Amino acid sequence: MSDETVTPEPLPRKKPDWLRVRLPGGERYESLKRTFRKLDLHTVCEEARCPNIGECWGEGTATIMILGETCTRGCRFCAVSTGDPGGVVDPREPENTGRALGELDLAYVVLTMVDRDDLLDGGAEHVARTVQRIKHYSPKLLVETLVGDFQGVRNDVATLVREGRPDVFAHNVEVVPALQRKMRDARCSWQRSIDVLRWAKEEGAEVTKSSLMVGCGETEADVLEAMQGLRDAGVDVLTIGQYLRPTPKHAEVVRYVEPREFDAFRDAGLSMGFRYVASGALVRSSYRAAEAFLRGILGGDASAAEQHGGQAFEDRYGKKTRLSVLP
Repeated sequence: MSDETVTPEPLPRKKPDWLRVRLPGGERYESLKRTFRKLDLHTVCEEARCPNIGECWGEGTATIMILGETCTRGCRFCAVSTGDPGGVVDPREPENTGRALGELDLAYVVLTMVDRDDLLDGGAEHVARTVQRIKHYSPKLLVETLVGDFQGVRNDVATLVREGRPDVFAHNVEVVPALQRKMRDARCSWQRSIDVLRWAKEEGAEVTKSSLMVGCGETEADVLEAMQGLRDAGVDVLTIGQYLRPTPKHAEVVRYVEPREFDAFRDAGLSMGFRYVASGALVRSSYRAAEAFLRGILGGDASAAEQHGGQAFEDRYGKKTRLSVLP
């Protein structure tokens, strides 16, 4: 990949072979789908049209979205509805979510949220209470919180980390610094996101995680610079995946990144000191291989983390990912 400005080229009519996925199905997938409907749980897996929904649900991992279905921000890559929720929050949601997840056979849950700029704390206390109730009903269930930037207020980040005590604190920078204004809402910024991730670590988060999309017009140098910036902020786990346009109204894909380039990003990230890097075309922020690795690390079994995280990646891409397990 050249470090020169990337000029969009006409994309092939058909997506490359490495972007093809099987339609979701299977007994566990169908069972979870029925249960989510019955318990009135909203999954970002469905809302964001994730291509890995069948794989993750089939392995007992799901991403639950709380604080409503309407985001106060309008990023150009995201399929979640945008608007003004008017400060409305369901006070029963933490308890109901905890009870509902207690009925499911899950090993790892990602608890994500829409941005709620209409709330004074951005929803931090609500997320913290939801984690508490999940842990009450499912003490062994590992909980990752994938949250917004809480409008750049450190006290709100501290509320979630100290009161909720999630096993993993995740916040996505989404794209490289040069493309922030092109892809993200104007209220988002690279520096604010970096601050949030650094604050979470300083407030006591055991593991922090972030994600980058590529194929949006960035250069190789842009990606490496962004990765180093995340590592400098203390981020432990990084996922890198291909941006796919959810609808014609969203930002266009500039190019499809080759598998060998994803391999190179992964190797570079491990050299930088990330504890784990999942880098591949269909990798998403909530990704089975990363979560398999985290289950091992959080359970105190580094060898299991390496084995299961690598196996999950091999299942998808046909080659075992290199892992770096740091103390």
